[in-house]
Amino acid sequence: MPTTPSTWRLDAPATTLIFDLSRGVAELAYLGPGLPPEQNASVLCGALQRGAHESEPDERIPPSILPCIEAGYAGSPAVEIARAGHQLALRAESVGVEGDDAAVTFHLVDPALTLSVESRWSARHSGVIEVSQRVNFEGEDPVQLLRCASLVLPLPRWATHVTQFSGRWAAEMHATRSEISRSARLHGETQGGTPGFSGGQWLLFESADSTEHYGLSLAVHLAWSGDHTWTLRVDPDGRAVLSIGARIRPGEIVLSRHHPFVAPSAVIAVSSSGRAALRQTLHRHVLDERLPQAFSRAPRKVHLNTWEACGFALSLPKLKSLAEQAAELGIERFILDDGWFSGRRNDRSSLGDWNPSVDVFPEGLESLIRHVESLAMDFGLWIEPEMVSPDSALYRAHPDWCLAVEGLPRATQRHQLVLDLTRADVTDHLYNVIDQLLRRYSIAALKWDHNRELFPIPSGSIGQTQALYRLLDRLRETHPKVEIETCASGGGRVDYALLSRCTRFWASDNNDPIERLRINRSWLQFVPFRILGHHVGPSPNPITGRMLSMDFRAKTAMFGHMGVEADPSTMSEDDRQTLSAHIALYKEWRDVIHHGSVYELCSSDEGAAGWFVVQMNRGLALITQSLFAQHFEAEPIRLHGLEPYQRYCVRLLTPWPEHPARYLNSPQVWREGVRMTGAALAYSGISLPRRLPGTAWLIAVEAE
Repeated sequence: MPTTPSTWRLDAPATTLIFDLSRGVAELAYLGPGLPPEQNASVLCGALQRGAHESEPDERIPPSILPCIEAGYAGSPAVEIARAGHQLALRAESVGVEGDDAAVTFHLVDPALTLSVESRWSARHSGVIEVSQRVNFEGEDPVQLLRCASLVLPLPRWATHVTQFSGRWAAEMHATRSEISRSARLHGETQGGTPGFSGGQWLLFESADSTEHYGLSLAVHLAWSGDHTWTLRVDPDGRAVLSIGARIRPGEIVLSRHHPFVAPSAVIAVSSSGRAALRQTLHRHVLDERLPQAFSRAPRKVHLNTWEACGFALSLPKLKSLAEQAAELGIERFILDDGWFSGRRNDRSSLGDWNPSVDVFPEGLESLIRHVESLAMDFGLWIEPEMVSPDSALYRAHPDWCLAVEGLPRATQRHQLVLDLTRADVTDHLYNVIDQLLRRYSIAALKWDHNRELFPIPSGSIGQTQALYRLLDRLRETHPKVEIETCASGGGRVDYALLSRCTRFWASDNNDPIERLRINRSWLQFVPFRILGHHVGPSPNPITGRMLSMDFRAKTAMFGHMGVEADPSTMSEDDRQTLSAHIALYKEWRDVIHHGSVYELCSSDEGAAGWFVVQMNRGLALITQSLFAQHFEAEPIRLHGLEPYQRYCVRLLTPWPEHPARYLNSPQVWREGVRMTGAALAYSGISLPRRLPGTAWLIAVEAE
């Protein structure tokens, strides 16, 4: 029998983990910036150990990544099981370990219950640590799994602050940073079958002094598209432990011989130099290890989505005219949104009947698609396959296909019910319908929407979510060239598991650029511009009522996967020209925006926001002002991420914001470019007029 080592070390780029196994449990002794190879792991673990104090058991209980209550642990256990309504004691007799330089698996075994837990920690090339848990059961009588944390993480003591996210429809991802106080018990969960608008499964832990470019940072994400739960507990000695995983309802998961449970994976990333480096590690993980690789490098085409221009009032002549106007602006993809199928003239009917409306398209979609393609654009289509309208042919034929509780009314949301994806006949039907659409028509992209919570869902969301993954995987395998955008009334279902199957996410239904600056700031800590859908909307904005110039709307939409969700026929000629000019700029700079390193532009000026993206010897910055500035002399804009001794040409890209441009000193110089070193741009910066709300500038930086 091989002996268990006393320590185990795992290194990812710029990150080191050291596990102390000397006391019979898997104890995470060190998680932080990379340590030199010469550092002796046993010496480090010994230097961190202490003796028991008066109020502890004589044999001190070390913090474990697989804690058991039966061993005296006072927090949330990693695994809880029950049989016939009675919780069973989990008594682990040993913790085994196996692995190599890239990954390690810890085995917690309870021979009496014939149950084992495997915890696998993998160091990815991107620099993140990926953690997955598996529960195996070999007993004769099945048991219920009540809890299985994807990650139990004793936090480093430098992690004194936590950033959580909250939100609602059209106001996703509000970030709140707070100190982790003594005896804190923070908790978050969802019950609607998806992660929801709050982004609750994204967490950021930092040292007190952490900033964009300085300090220690730690990100944790649960890669899961269903309900989740997490707790952060600080014990009386000040030790904080995070536990996060899928929310398991009673009776939802039954363990039996040959039927293990594999928990959703969790992702950890660490930075020793602030949020910027942390962001770049996570972006690298998404682009290199999550996003379907067929779409990891291809240019992201400019979209036009028909919703704001047409709503449900579709006609073939109107759509063809809209396509012509889109092509004149330089748009590359035409997305036909809701209203194209069956009798869909409002949101009260026809979901599930995925056949082109004979009233709008008497010969199917071919005529529109041919017209779109003749204008050098490709075609995309909106669907919402997981839902069904009670007023639909599908529901009348198969009322038993919905999530429902016998004897209770079938409550709708947005006049919709939810199809039960755990039924093979349902997912087979959905696969066949979508497959036929993709085979019959030349469709380059699908906008896959999800517009209501999953209720009633008595069996829980795990089976529904896993069935969605299987459906998407089948479609990806059959149609690998089709792009899929994930949308759930905006940003209601965004996570790494779904992004491994989709190529784009819709960050919010709210296209107000000032709101999007805040929403996108939160998303961008974890996901790159390349997959963040951001469209130019109408003015006044249909959700906020705010009126903003086309210049401001277009400049902000460039920083993302750019699109247009407005009617060009209602725009002035000046606005069309301004929009067209920015679409051309996006095409020129999108490789930088989508593959460069992203830095947030930090300013003490209230209302200032922006980003600087650097790729090789080029960079593009967006600086915006959303409030009337307190001072006429705005704080200089400092651009980090450049080579300090390299000289750069710095230009202000046109078109310029009309009124603020009057205050430029030497406009011709800014058109031609000023010469500055990377060090000067980082520490001195440049001054631009941005006193007025609704001001935005684009700053191009190119090495000479």
